[in-house]
Amino acid sequence: MADLLGTFEQSVLLSILSLGEGAYGRAILNRVQGSLQRNVTAGAVYSTLERLEASSLVRSRLAAGTAVRGGRARRYYTVMAAGQRALSETRRALTAIWQNAQLPVEEKR
Repeated sequence: MADLLGTFEQSVLLSILSLGEGAYGRAILNRVQGSLQRNVTAGAVYSTLERLEASSLVRSRLAAGTAVRGGRARRYYTVMAAGQRALSETRRALTAIWQNAQLPVEEKR
C-alpha cells in the first residue's frame, strides 16, 4: 500500500482487531470513541468501514437477525491481511518519522 492510513482509519482497523468476533458497527463506534477520546458520528464510522471494504482492507458478513433486534441482521467486520499490512506499514513509517524528532521544550511559567 503506497498511502499511509489516517488516524481515524487506524482507529477503526485497530478497533476491529481488538473486538475480534464481536466487531460490528455499534461496538466499533464505541471502541473508536474510547480510543480517540472524543465523540464520533456513526456515519463517519460506517463510511470509513465502506471505504476500507472497497479497498479490500476489511470484509464484512451479515449474521442472522435476532428477536432482540426485531429480526434485523447485524454486519460483522474482519481485518484482511492487506489491512494488517497497511497498519504495520503505517506504524513503521510513523515510528521512523518520530524517531529523531526534537520536540520544543515547554517554557516554565
